[in-house]
Amino acid sequence: MTATATATTPAATPERSRRSGPIVLVLALCGTAVSLMQTLVVPLLPDFPKLLNTSADNASWLVTVTLLTSAVATPILSRLADMHGKRRMIVVSLLVLLAGSLLGAASDSLVVLIIARALQGFAPALIPIGISTMRDELPPERIGGAVALMSATLAIGGAVGLPLSGVIYESIGWQAVFWGSVVMAVVLLVLVLTVVPESTLRTPGSFDWLGAVLMSVALTSLLLGISKGGSWGWTSQWTLLSFVVAALVFALWAPWELRTGQPLVDLRTSVRRPVLLTNIAALLAGFAMFANMLVAVQQLQLPVVSGVGFGLGVTEAGLAMLPGGLLMVLMSPISASITRRFGPRTTLVGGLLVTGLGYVARVLFDASALQLLIGVAIVSIGVVMSFAAMPVLIMQSVPITETAAANGLNTVVRSIGTSTCSATVAAVLAAGTVAGGFPSEAAVHATSWLAAAAAFLGAAVGFFVPARIAPALAPLPAARPGERPTAVRADAVRRADAGAEVVVRGRVRRSDGRPARLAVVSVLDRSGRQADWSRADNDGRWSVVLPGAGEYLVIYSAEGWAARSELRQLAPEVVPELEVAERLTVAGVISRGGWPIEDALVVLTDATGESVGATRTDEGGHYELGLPPLGRYVLTALDPGSGRSESQDVVVSAQQRRFNMVLPELPEPTESEVAARV
Repeated sequence: MTATATATTPAATPERSRRSGPIVLVLALCGTAVSLMQTLVVPLLPDFPKLLNTSADNASWLVTVTLLTSAVATPILSRLADMHGKRRMIVVSLLVLLAGSLLGAASDSLVVLIIARALQGFAPALIPIGISTMRDELPPERIGGAVALMSATLAIGGAVGLPLSGVIYESIGWQAVFWGSVVMAVVLLVLVLTVVPESTLRTPGSFDWLGAVLMSVALTSLLLGISKGGSWGWTSQWTLLSFVVAALVFALWAPWELRTGQPLVDLRTSVRRPVLLTNIAALLAGFAMFANMLVAVQQLQLPVVSGVGFGLGVTEAGLAMLPGGLLMVLMSPISASITRRFGPRTTLVGGLLVTGLGYVARVLFDASALQLLIGVAIVSIGVVMSFAAMPVLIMQSVPITETAAANGLNTVVRSIGTSTCSATVAAVLAAGTVAGGFPSEAAVHATSWLAAAAAFLGAAVGFFVPARIAPALAPLPAARPGERPTAVRADAVRRADAGAEVVVRGRVRRSDGRPARLAVVSVLDRSGRQADWSRADNDGRWSVVLPGAGEYLVIYSAEGWAARSELRQLAPEVVPELEVAERLTVAGVISRGGWPIEDALVVLTDATGESVGATRTDEGGHYELGLPPLGRYVLTALDPGSGRSESQDVVVSAQQRRFNMVLPELPEPTESEVAARV
């Protein structure tokens, strides 16, 4: 379901335009902080075993625990942001980040540092919440570039964080890296509280705590198995146990999310084609993105005698990667321009194709560090393009009140891709180790081929995402030549100029007064442009975001009931009560010789022979059965008088739900039958 600029995006009022620049800057800095947290201790890992008197495997938990925490915290905080305020959850994330940074800076114990890094794992929630905040607060013409920049910061910060933390560590000491994080968190807190306004768009209802617990356990088990499988052994009991627990808990979580009225993750929306395919592409793009930084940094740092390295130091290698990060910043507005003109699907597919070609170039041309860095730059261009398109594809396919939660899930999926890449690269390089303990050229090239395959496969998946121009970036439809602006068009422009989005809440009930659970409500203006849509909870409650109070076309339907539509006056202070009145049924008439058969038994059975419904006809021969899932069935009628029955194959579809059946004429009785009756 698509929304348009006038229907789903804030208006370009002078006040919005003036404050949009500072909002974008602050939120982009928050996004950069996320990837800084993920790469903060990477340059320190080789020295941590000596600094903390521990093993390399134990020290690796300083990276693993941040990944696990972010996978759990991101969808939870994103959902809470939709419910209780986006700026509020940004502040919560920064406060937890600050606490983790202070704890890490003041301690030299491995256990305490692991706890500190776990707290810093709350930072990635800033990405989806920040993107959703931009949709709420920026004028339409600024959203595309801002979202592209915010999404790209996930990769930009990594390119900046590696050299920055390496320089700080070598110059001042490892605690200074955490103190730098403290300063950054404090500055961002002040900027967010000063510059970023609190969104008024909220999702009413209660939080799905059981769903959050189940998903947290499942994601933690999955990522634990992926990230530690290499050190534990892929067939070890702990690795297998992690994957088994993840599978079992996901098997419990999915039915719960489908049953509960206000799920943490709306699986019905998540399996819609645009959202599902975008998330699959995000998984593959995350894999391709992380291989760029992971393998290139190792190649730059490996000694020349290895045959695949260039002998740079930690700081030098990080600085060599910096141009790729700066190139991402420059590409962000270009990516937004491509999306505005050709649609987000084109940007996603094009970005992933460029990423794949960049890896092919890295295989063919890596004789010098310069050639390698050119390949890195090509991959960086593709990464920023694909990452910039994903939030737009997600936002145009989910209700406005769920944009943070949906982008949070997309961020988690990308994290699963990066974790899988890390484990895969480690396994491939370890398997290709040659004399001297260095990876072979064939192993390094194999990682590039795998990343290229992931990128090309992601492009193929993205090709099947429905093509459409991003609603947040689309201009108002132009009037035809000679056409006078209609009242509808003038009203839409007036409301857009006012820039006052409103949240309208209502309920859908059935004709018997019970709530129509999981009903779908779509709201359009009188020109046919969709404003928003919503899925009702188990109590029939729904909410939509509209560009202002006014008259709208409301279309609503519920499973098993005929769809209805009304032209309604919608406003925040009005709670519209919608009613689905006509049940969808399989119906018809049972007759013989033109005469209806009363009290005939009518049975509908499915392909397995199981009965899905049975009833009896009225005095007019009419029958009605509740509408089953669409498909092929067998309809059977039994005449109570003669005991004769008849069956026929029927196909129940959206267009065909009425089936009449004419029973064959009874044969003339024989003389013996007449005598027997007498």
